[in-house]
Amino acid sequence: MPRASDGFGYRLPLPGSALVAAWRQGYGLAELRRDLLAGLTIGIVAVPLSMALAIATGVPPQHGLYTAIVAGAIIALTGGSRFNVSGPTAAFVVILFPIVANHGIGGLLIATLMAGLILVALGLARLGSLIQFVPYPVVLGFTAGIAVVIALLQLPDFLGLEVELGEGTLGNAATIARAVPGLDPAELGIGLITLATLILWPRLRLAIPAPLAGLAVGTLAALAVTPLGVEVDTIAARFSWSLQGESGSGIPPFAPSLMLPWQLPGPDGMPLVVDFALIRELLGPALAIAMLGAIESLLCAVVADGLTRTRHDPNAELLGQGLGNLIAPFFGGITATAALARTATNIRSGAFSPVAAVVHALVVLLAVVVLAGVLALVPMAALAALLFIIAWNMSEARHFVHTLKSAPGSDVAILVICFALTVVFDMVLAVAVGMALAAALFIRRMAEVTQTRRLDEEDRDVPGELPHGVALYAIDGPLFFGAAEKAISSLRVVDPEIRVVLLDMRDVPSLDATAIVSLQALAEELRSRRIGLIFVDMAARQVSKLGRAGLRREAGCLAVVRDLPRGRRLAERWLAAADGAC
Repeated sequence: MPRASDGFGYRLPLPGSALVAAWRQGYGLAELRRDLLAGLTIGIVAVPLSMALAIATGVPPQHGLYTAIVAGAIIALTGGSRFNVSGPTAAFVVILFPIVANHGIGGLLIATLMAGLILVALGLARLGSLIQFVPYPVVLGFTAGIAVVIALLQLPDFLGLEVELGEGTLGNAATIARAVPGLDPAELGIGLITLATLILWPRLRLAIPAPLAGLAVGTLAALAVTPLGVEVDTIAARFSWSLQGESGSGIPPFAPSLMLPWQLPGPDGMPLVVDFALIRELLGPALAIAMLGAIESLLCAVVADGLTRTRHDPNAELLGQGLGNLIAPFFGGITATAALARTATNIRSGAFSPVAAVVHALVVLLAVVVLAGVLALVPMAALAALLFIIAWNMSEARHFVHTLKSAPGSDVAILVICFALTVVFDMVLAVAVGMALAAALFIRRMAEVTQTRRLDEEDRDVPGELPHGVALYAIDGPLFFGAAEKAISSLRVVDPEIRVVLLDMRDVPSLDATAIVSLQALAEELRSRRIGLIFVDMAARQVSKLGRAGLRREAGCLAVVRDLPRGRRLAERWLAAADGAC
């Protein structure tokens, strides 16, 4: 697909490439009908999920709904995946919850805006393909860890506990454990009824989505016990709003309107003061949001490609995700990214293009305007039960256990470390440590692959008998900082009668600065011992690198030849010289 050019040969990603691709494939009434039905299904699923995830983040439920409306539509229209459906997701809870605790809803929206700028920059820099360099154990480790943290954060609402949770997982677990004797049987009963419905409902294979059915059953259970004098914590009981001169409880029955993120309350309930100190404090969380958003959205696009045999544009997808997170905070939306569960449901519902995701956003908008009063009746315990199911699905427990049983020990170690760091500390540290460990293990494995061996006349690669005083060595594998010294050190130990060393470089695909320094040191050491060095079949770009580093041809001491026969003849001429090589 063509891309816009900046005039210097660089091709910019095309916003909305997925929409363009669907249109070029042919879009008519049949395709529109498929998108309308799929969008209706996703919208019904997205309403309870958006509310639950917003509450889990620590903000009122309408902000999750606004995210699905605004960011969901913008990302669909400007992104690079035909089937991704974006909105609030469970993966962000562990990052966003501390931001809300420390900086309020205003700080969260500013951090989201900053993350949007970062994602736009990543898309414009065409870094979408970097997702392939994130190892699977790292992704599985931190997603499973996030699932554990989400489930822990929902226990107070599920059990009806009145506790204040902090940032530390271990501290939160201890706080909840101490408060368990004071659990509310009614809240626990509603939570269990909802949880059972969510687990059993899919087996009935009915058209009504399980999240909607589960919350409906939980809400009916709460309404049934209310006349008996039992107080149940609901969205209406916990949240209130004041907007456009009106106020009420639950969810405001208005479409999202334009607002300035920094005018929303900070942790003290007052509007934030935007200064350099605040931006500096939010930069780390914004980078974490952008990193996780990029990973999750691109992984979701890859899965969608596998299910539909299509191809997404990763750079356009990053650009769309960035634009969605850049604009949504000005309408009260929190962080958004592609959601795998909603995307899979979108595909199973027969979606054809990003229009389905736009329809999903319109369905959520309609629910806010028309059904705000009904949504306010949903019990908090029922939402907690829904988040338990989300956390379980997110944990990929079967894959986690299978990886523990079948993966190499090093990958198992990375998986366990990432999981533990995510649970005990945070996802950013887990990913950083996991990537560092994975990189170190990769370097070690590559160093083990690179070998140096001495060849003799019996090797089929040797063209005839080698002259007396000539040794032939071959290096197999890349020469980089993890392997160069090990591979080259064996060349320093040569027989006293050897006067010329032929070094076969045809199986060396790359050299880095460390390898060049090691080769320089080798050449100097051999020269000091009056031993000539001939590089054989070295790539032109590698010869150029050595030349720029100051390692150049020198008669009788250093040369580069095209193949082994030429190397043997040159070695014979050096040996025939009056004083021998060097």
